[in-house]
Amino acid sequence: MQNVVHAACPHDCPDACGVLITVEDGRATKIQGDPAHPVTRGFLCAKVAKYLDRVYSPERVLYPMRRVGEKGPTRPDEAARPPQVFQRISWDEALDEIVRRFRGISRQFGSEAILPFSYGGTLGALNGSSMDRRFFHRLGASQLERTICSMAGEEGLKSVIGMKWGTEPEQFSHSRYIIAWAANIHGNNVHLWPFIEEARRKGAKLVVIDPYRTRTAACADWYLPINPGTDAALALGMMHVIIGEGLYDSDYVSRYTVGFAQLRDKVQEYPPERVAQWTGISAADTIKLAREYATTRPAVIRVNYGVQRSERGGMAMRAITMLPCITGSWKEVGGGLQLSTSGAFGLNRAALDRPDLMTKALGRPARVVNMVKLGKALNTLENPPIKALFAYNSNPAAVCPNHNEVIRGLRRPDLFTVVHEQFFTDTTDYADMVLPATTFFEHKDLQTAYGHYYLQMSHPAIAPLGECRSNVEVFRGLAERMEFEEECFRESVDQMMDAALSAENPWLAGIDRARLEREGHVRLNFENPLSRDSSQFSVPGSQANFFLPFAKGEFPTASGKAELYNQSLKLQGLDPVVEFTPPNESRHGEQAKAFPLELLARKADNFLNSSFSNVPAVQGMEEVGLLEINQLDARKRGIGDGDTVRVFNGRGDMLLKARVDGTVQPGVVCARLYWAKLSEQGRNVNVLTSEKLTDLGNSATFYSVLVEVELPKPPS
Repeated sequence: MQNVVHAACPHDCPDACGVLITVEDGRATKIQGDPAHPVTRGFLCAKVAKYLDRVYSPERVLYPMRRVGEKGPTRPDEAARPPQVFQRISWDEALDEIVRRFRGISRQFGSEAILPFSYGGTLGALNGSSMDRRFFHRLGASQLERTICSMAGEEGLKSVIGMKWGTEPEQFSHSRYIIAWAANIHGNNVHLWPFIEEARRKGAKLVVIDPYRTRTAACADWYLPINPGTDAALALGMMHVIIGEGLYDSDYVSRYTVGFAQLRDKVQEYPPERVAQWTGISAADTIKLAREYATTRPAVIRVNYGVQRSERGGMAMRAITMLPCITGSWKEVGGGLQLSTSGAFGLNRAALDRPDLMTKALGRPARVVNMVKLGKALNTLENPPIKALFAYNSNPAAVCPNHNEVIRGLRRPDLFTVVHEQFFTDTTDYADMVLPATTFFEHKDLQTAYGHYYLQMSHPAIAPLGECRSNVEVFRGLAERMEFEEECFRESVDQMMDAALSAENPWLAGIDRARLEREGHVRLNFENPLSRDSSQFSVPGSQANFFLPFAKGEFPTASGKAELYNQSLKLQGLDPVVEFTPPNESRHGEQAKAFPLELLARKADNFLNSSFSNVPAVQGMEEVGLLEINQLDARKRGIGDGDTVRVFNGRGDMLLKARVDGTVQPGVVCARLYWAKLSEQGRNVNVLTSEKLTDLGNSATFYSVLVEVELPKPPS
């Protein structure tokens, strides 16, 4: 018997694809993009196209496991034989032991000695954040500040326009000037690419601004390599030209922005000649970029989160967000900017997460621990110390900065660590207990997006393999054993979905679970505006209506306008307009004397953070263990292509193979993220990154890293 099931890809990607899974006699046999989905349009990225290899991998964790060996790294082939390190147990045994340990820790140290750790392993509305939050709120555990990836950019964006809204992908086909700013669209936003290609066939120009020559940069009409962490300077230089030459939209600015006079004064400090000293982009190119962007209409910017992974990342995003506000390109179909669209979905998160349960547990909000500083928290936090870690939807031993400190903390024999996972990862190497997790093929969920405006229902296609359980089921089971009496712990998945859709968000009007189950994907109801005269616009000759959130202003900010001057920034000790200061860890700082090269600890093109890096079919598409270095820097150090090199700074070191090519500029090197256990040394690029936080949003500064590179010294 064969049937086709509609699901939605929940991995951390803006595309949130609609997928169709063919099932024959209870086994999934095919996965394809949903041709009816207006953004997915029938195709999938290369890694998800091979998802059957992931679901049916012989290395899946299928049963609860208790550690019987010492904590420590295993090789990938050893991880495929878990009985050497772990002993299979029943779910009853696993849940009972977790509850016993949690109760004991809470009695001795207090419940805040327990720390949950999760992030974007799934972006499903329920399995990403719902029953787990309820459980840890009610338990009174320490709360995790989940800011490692996107918060700096989001705070920078919201400091200008108030909300995470942006240009919908379908509009890019109507653009005439497209800037991909720190956005490797080919690598991690591939479903936007057909809309860009459609625009280019009509004569649009694609400009890529990136310190690394990405796949997208290689396809650009104009590629501008920029020095890491200097994006704010470039945006300020562009605004110097746009304002100085009168290329801004004076009507839009006067109606819909505040602080333009202060911005006009500020940009005088950033002439293109000065900006060139920081960015590495010539004054002539900055002037050309500014003029083309301001005068070619409509113009749109696709900016991605790479721009905010430096020490001044929030301010960089703030500066870029100002550009469409002064040119007025928000008025036009195919204009504006996209970082994230996720703010439009407005689900009832309070009903899903129940933060009110913390008060019942503690009588106050729980302590907050920033996930970027996991190494510091595990090794130095007191009153109380962290005595239990529950990791799910994340692989912290691979993705957290300052890897050596994280591993030192995970090795602690007195730390009780539970990991809910699909595979034996870097983190399970240090787990006391491993619980088997479902894939999205095996559970039901509600799927939002941060790269389009379609809400989706994801149906389970197959029964869970082995004894795998979803996040919702695991934390419901733990709550039952903890004897939590609140009714919310007994809600079904469908009831939780109904609660999520009950938000007072006009754009959810007419969208309920029954409709989603029937239609699969539903566009947000922009026909039902918030306070706007109209949120729908069309172009001549088109039957489509497009969402232009700020065509008539009405920004969801304190002033109701785009805030080119933001008083709340001043209260945080930041410039209330915008400014550029070089990162401390950059070639402009004192540390560059010892470590003169700026490292891009970038994502691999074919993995997704650490996900997929263990799947052989995907591994074949990605060469790992490389350090990409410019020919000038390589020659200065006597390094040839293919040489083994030592990359190091004050935090750690690792051996990589030199790739001497044109992907980076002089003064910049690049290494990619993957599982530590896949390297000969059991390390990955995060041995070099720091726990320093960004200026806004408390995010990680993965791209503000200085290193030196040398040929390894021969053994003495």
